[in-house]
Amino acid sequence: MTVTKFIADVNVERPIVDYLTENGYDVKWIPDYDCEILDEDLLRIANKEKRILITNDKDFGELIFLQKKLSTGIILIRIKGQRVKDKLRLLKKLLQHYSKKLVNHFVVITDKKIRFIPLEDIK
Repeated sequence: MTVTKFIADVNVERPIVDYLTENGYDVKWIPDYDCEILDEDLLRIANKEKRILITNDKDFGELIFLQKKLSTGIILIRIKGQRVKDKLRLLKKLLQHYSKKLVNHFVVITDKKIRFIPLEDIK
């Protein structure tokens, strides 16, 4: 079994990164490397290392769908109130029930639903 690899954007909270690390996931957290990294460069690293990008930044939707930048996969967390506890609960649900659907998908997590958009459709 291969371990899912993630790269967490600067806006992803430490408790989320800690949870992933503690549960055996291979995670790179951008604040450990370069807090000034451009979105395009972050996406390039994620693709090169075949990591799924976790972010709170909806600008990645534009990079993927309008500019047609390819991606291994993206998890966009859009939670009202931005409470880390809520984000973590929903991320755990995603990983427990849908881990096979992360690669090659743009996943949007909200309070009400988890939406999967296949990235093959944008090529």
